Order: sequence, then C-alpha cells, then structure tokens
Amino acid sequence: MRPPYLLLDIDGVLIPFPNADGSTPATHARHDVVPTGRSADNPVTVWLDPAHGPMLMDVIRTGLVTPLWCTSWRQDATTLIGPLLGLPTLSYVDLPRPQITTSHPNGYLWKRDHVDAWLGDAPAVWIDDDFTGLDHEWAAERTAKGTSTLLIQPDPHHGLQPEHLTGLTTWVSQLPTARAA
Repeated sequence: MRPPYLLLDIDGVLIPFPNADGSTPATHARHDVVPTGRSADNPVTVWLDPAHGPMLMDVIRTGLVTPLWCTSWRQDATTLIGPLLGLPTLSYVDLPRPQITTSHPNGYLWKRDHVDAWLGDAPAVWIDDDFTGLDHEWAAERTAKGTSTLLIQPDPHHGLQPEHLTGLTTWVSQLPTARAA
C-alpha cells in the first residue's frame, strides 16, 4: 500500500512570517526569488532555514511518506523553494487561485476542499500553519472513518521545527501499513 502523503505548505511553515518588529528567526537566510508571473526586476524576498532541507530529507528517505507541495506557490515550490533547501523535485497539489480576502472563507482553510478531493481516501500528513478548528475536526472525521489523517500546525512566526518532524515520523511509523512494510 502507498505511504501516506506528506502535504507541505511553504508560507508560515518554511518561510516564517515576520514578527511585529519585522524580524525573522536568526536561523533563516535571505533569498530573492522570481515566481511565475513576476519580472526579474521585481523579485520576492523569502527567508529560509537551511536546516529544513536536511530535516525534510531525513523524513523523505525513510520512505514512510510520499512528499508533495500543498501551497499557493504551486509549481514554483519545486523550482524555486525546493532547490534552495536541497530538496528533490516534488509534485504539487495544483490548487486554484481563488478570489478570496481571507484564508478561511467558509470557516476553514480554503485549500481543504481541493485537498480533500485530491486525496480521496488516501492517508495524509498535512503541514500548514493556517488550520482552524474545523480543519482539525475534518482530520479527526477522516481518521474515524479509516483514513488516517494528521495535521501539523507550526507557529507561523517560527515555522517548521524538528519536533514537528519527529512527531510526524512517530505517527506514520505506527500506522498499520508502515508496520507491515
């Protein structure tokens, strides 16, 4: 059986949001990138922790998950962000570009309906900083119906931490399919 998907967001997970004073974690390095649709004279500045690449590769190498991007960066995640962290080319969930003014137009993360349809009955670990209580209820309901689902929600000002990946690996290794492998 296929390992659970590891759905990985970028903003607030790998790229922290600045604190009120505009600072970002000292562990993160500045990079200027040019996303699709922007010109080279108008890059986007991102702050990435170089330790995230090796940490994520340690998880990927276990073979316990099938990693892919689940971010509004879409294909730019694999062409711009991944290489800066030393990550291999990963597929991505092709999210739409909704015309919304909030991340939670229906009380839950806007990506969820698209992710739910994309996943079908596949198990998943989803790392995103922007879940609501309704998203956690959705994950619990999927799990109760036999589709193991774990949501990991980093603090958007600190981003992904080693303990998040330790928890992910522990959770996935306890799934029946992981023990049978």
